[in-house]
Amino acid sequence: MTPAARVAAAADILDVWRAGDERAEAILRRWGRENRYAGSKDRRAISDIVYDCLRRRRSYGFLGDGENGRALTLGRAMAAGGDPARTFSGEGHAPAALSASEARRAATIGDGAARALAEAPVGVKLDVPDWLLAPLRTALGDEFEDGLRVMRERAPIDLRVNRLRADPQAARAALAEHDPSLVPEPVEEAPDALRLPPGARIADARALEEGLVELQDAASQAGAALADPRPGEAILDYCAGGGGKALAFASLTGGEARIVAHDVAPERMRDLPTRAGRAGARIEIARSAELEALVGACDLVFVDAPCSGSGVWRRDPEAKWRLTPARLETLRAAQAEAAREALRYLKPDGRLAYATCSLLAEENAAQTEALLSSISGARLIEQRLWRPGAPGDGFFCAVIATSGGKG
Repeated sequence: MTPAARVAAAADILDVWRAGDERAEAILRRWGRENRYAGSKDRRAISDIVYDCLRRRRSYGFLGDGENGRALTLGRAMAAGGDPARTFSGEGHAPAALSASEARRAATIGDGAARALAEAPVGVKLDVPDWLLAPLRTALGDEFEDGLRVMRERAPIDLRVNRLRADPQAARAALAEHDPSLVPEPVEEAPDALRLPPGARIADARALEEGLVELQDAASQAGAALADPRPGEAILDYCAGGGGKALAFASLTGGEARIVAHDVAPERMRDLPTRAGRAGARIEIARSAELEALVGACDLVFVDAPCSGSGVWRRDPEAKWRLTPARLETLRAAQAEAAREALRYLKPDGRLAYATCSLLAEENAAQTEALLSSISGARLIEQRLWRPGAPGDGFFCAVIATSGGKG
């Protein structure tokens, strides 16, 4: 496929996404199945265009003067500079040639996309729904604009060194063996993290296949460490999802803790046994009926609660456009319920870690305060909000000791 044909395909996929509730990833997979002529490089390039347009939906729409796939991809071309007519030529499988109004707008903006956006409303130039501007200002404070600009960029690839299999030096060597150009950078606040640039090709790297490293954002790693998992403890990863925190706990405790993973949707954990085996980690998987045996038995319960995902918009940009005030309230109710239910599994002197990948105080500090007020004798050990880019995605974690708790 030519670069212009890839843009045309991305515009069509964006229109399908905009018309319904289907995830972009699913639409891209289906498009790939239905268009076998597109090679792997074509599919990756189209995916990159789609996600770039979703990250910058408002600013690209502003430049392209519309909301459909054509306007977004045209706005993207304008933001890149140069003459968009080279891509929007109508030749072969390229997008249709620019209309008279599109050509006039492209000529007016020229190479001044940054200047044009500087005069746009805040929500447009930072690519955020207007209703979220106030809560994000509250959450990010002086870092409001810088934090949201980070969210408009493609995320790096963060790896966690698995202490059960390797140390950072061995992990680096294995990555270099796969590709000498892979030179991971250390990450502040996450000593086991190795960072690679966006798009680094590591899917078949021995370091991953043999469990020397796991994919995990550095801020998520820092949150797992903040919970202070200890050898000999019984630890429940209550909203486990794919099990990333459970695997991190196994690494942090040297494999000397009992770790149980649970998720209300067990299918999310389907790959965890394979990942645990690769990592050399012992992790029990408990379905809802099996949790009764853990009531009052855990030293640490980690609740990675369902949330808005506002801290990971650069990885999941469509989430910010699907979020509504009503959806946020539904999530807040689910968070409170998950935390209350998790308390059942704690020992009297246990620790509850409440976490989200959200930036919003409504999902973070407000929920922590409500928890503290509802638990007799509870005290806050520590809470942190990691803002986007420092050290990774946006992430929140609060650690609460119950009555007489260890701290």
